Amino acid sequence: MSTISRNTIVETGIPVVDVRGPRFAAWVTTGVLVLVLLAAAVSTPVAAVLIGLQAVVFAIGAANGPRRHPYGRIFASFIAPRIGPTVETEPVAPLRFAQLLGLVFSAVGLLGFLAGSTVVGAVFVGFALFAAFLNAAFGICLGCRIYPLVARLRRNPSPAN
Repeated sequence: MSTISRNTIVETGIPVVDVRGPRFAAWVTTGVLVLVLLAAAVSTPVAAVLIGLQAVVFAIGAANGPRRHPYGRIFASFIAPRIGPTVETEPVAPLRFAQLLGLVFSAVGLLGFLAGSTVVGAVFVGFALFAAFLNAAFGICLGCRIYPLVARLRRNPSPAN
């Protein structure tokens, strides 16, 4: 793929972003989710506040995409100007879907903590942590892998009876 600037649209017309931005966001998310699990061992209310804040971050990413994602803005403002030009990009739509999945897991985790079930909260935070770490460390975005299946289902609605 040719070298293109970050946050651009390639010749296909599909919005893309520098792959390093979402991976940076995944590292930050991994750190936050580890803090949530550590806090859950000590104080469920603190864990609930932290996962609630992360849920808001996921919601912003799902609604507005990686360019307006809080961690994406940090990457674009402070890190991207200091590193080399973009050589690898990825489409925006699967990233937004991945953020939506993160929002769902964090929301269920938050509900678990608020209901007094630290186990439910921790399990769902653990699911989100697994996905975030997989993306951060290995570049495997589970939400991005699931996205084509969901997109295919949306394009092929079942016929009316």
